[in-house]
Amino acid sequence: METGDVDQRRLFELLWGTPAGPRRGPRPTLTLAAIAGAGIAIADADGLEGLTMQRVAESLDVTKMALYRYVPGRAELVALMLEAAVGEPPPPPAGADWRGQLDDWTRQLFDRFRRHPWAQAATVGPRLPGPNELAWLERVVAALAGTGLTGAEQLDVAVLLVGHARNLAQHAAPDDAPGGGRESGFGVLVRGREERFPALDAALRGIDPAAADQALDFGLARILDGIEALITARAAAGPRSGGAAERAPGGRGE
Repeated sequence: METGDVDQRRLFELLWGTPAGPRRGPRPTLTLAAIAGAGIAIADADGLEGLTMQRVAESLDVTKMALYRYVPGRAELVALMLEAAVGEPPPPPAGADWRGQLDDWTRQLFDRFRRHPWAQAATVGPRLPGPNELAWLERVVAALAGTGLTGAEQLDVAVLLVGHARNLAQHAAPDDAPGGGRESGFGVLVRGREERFPALDAALRGIDPAAADQALDFGLARILDGIEALITARAAAGPRSGGAAERAPGGRGE
């Protein structure tokens, strides 16, 4: 989504305001939720490449010009779709510590990205997030409150986890494609070329099929291990001097 093509004021109103509908003309017959839902259905089936204002209008049985009275363009439509597809974050597991909360958070986000593959591209680059996206971020910061991490570090943790969930969702095999995982795909390419890729061949031969394609679990555990090591080291070092612990969430000690 190219920010230069977006009316930022109108986008803010659509995501964060409570617009009553089109600003002029006949009485509203559509809702933003219905429009976003129609766009999601098209993008889920055909990707963002297949998403046009014309197709959304046709699926809602209105003209394209009528649709423009509610949503000024495709970029704003994608923003509304993303907000609806991501949805409100689920509550944290009862009794979970920060690590359990972030583990669950990442898996839930991975599931959203996997159900809506087009959202992976829609969340890359600078853009205005909506209330649902900010609620997901709130959960990370709330989970890390009291751990000794600075506000900037808490936000950096969220960036790491979003990237891991999105990256793994991009490479995840569809649920209806047995044997289509990463290891299986590598094995097909290496077969007959073992002399050129001996180390990769040996690694693939040593993989237990029952434990294959566990990249989400492995990477998530390693990320959380690193965060836990930092929290432990920070606690052992005691209070930080010089106000570093009081950095603003967006700061980097500049």
